[in-house]
Amino acid sequence: MAALTFWTGTMDAGKSTLALQTNHNHAARGRAGIIFVSNDRTGSAVLTSRLGLSHPAVEVGPDFDFWAFIVGRLTQGSKVDYLVCDEAQFYSPLQVEQLAKIVDELRIDVFCFGILTDFRTRLFPGAARLVELADRTEVLQVEALCWCGKRATHNARTENGVMVTEGEVVVVGDVEELDAADEPPEVAYEVLCRQHHRLALTAARARATGRLADTELLPFD
Repeated sequence: MAALTFWTGTMDAGKSTLALQTNHNHAARGRAGIIFVSNDRTGSAVLTSRLGLSHPAVEVGPDFDFWAFIVGRLTQGSKVDYLVCDEAQFYSPLQVEQLAKIVDELRIDVFCFGILTDFRTRLFPGAARLVELADRTEVLQVEALCWCGKRATHNARTENGVMVTEGEVVVVGDVEELDAADEPPEVAYEVLCRQHHRLALTAARARATGRLADTELLPFD
């Protein structure tokens, strides 16, 4: 039976890597699939992971119709066994419903990958609809870590190095590393534990106040 599966986790948890691995595994068994992506950090119509892997993909814009696209492919004689849908949090609720219809009526597996909440800690509409409709929702087991060493559960946005909690929901950037240059990019993202997201205490701010060097906050051997 075909299924709609939603894999979720914070930024840096390996969602895009798993999406690429999923495609590889199914293609290696002779199944025909299509990869979709929306607002990948490296550009349009490509799925990339931070490990350096990439694959061409179909870009999903606000007006993209999954049902019409797949029916068109099938009508033209193409074989479609599965869909890999990355950055699914950016899909609209209607697009998620189209994916569910593809599973139910066309018997095509759909594998979605995305984050649940935005930098304001609010559910993305697309992610919320996926949780409501998916046959299975799986949390990635690779845990991203806050600068303090705790499990990261929240995605933070920084603008010119300062954490913000208001603004446009969709602004593409990259995850800022702890050893990033002194001049941060205009827009960057960082994963934090709930406590440090609540306190707006990013790695840069912790470094500036000396907390990053506090070994009591780092539960590593």
